[in-house]
Amino acid sequence: MWYVYVLQSIEHQWIYIGSTNDLKRRLLEHNSGLCTSTKHYGPFEIQAYVAVKTETKARELEKYFKTGSGKAILKKRILEK
Repeated sequence: MWYVYVLQSIEHQWIYIGSTNDLKRRLLEHNSGLCTSTKHYGPFEIQAYVAVKTETKARELEKYFKTGSGKAILKKRILEK
């Protein structure tokens, strides 16, 4: 399985959207400062994830969630408390 995930910075008002085939490993990499794009915003917690069968589908969904309308859907339908 492949996962599209949404991370929320614990200390900042900042979210990150990514994809991986190993969610636990990827969260550990983000929280260890190994990812250039997130190392200044950690630590993180997972807010949501979606599992899909293929890497191609995961990359497509990740790309969509990073658009304006994709972020709106995330905030309104998935991340809202």
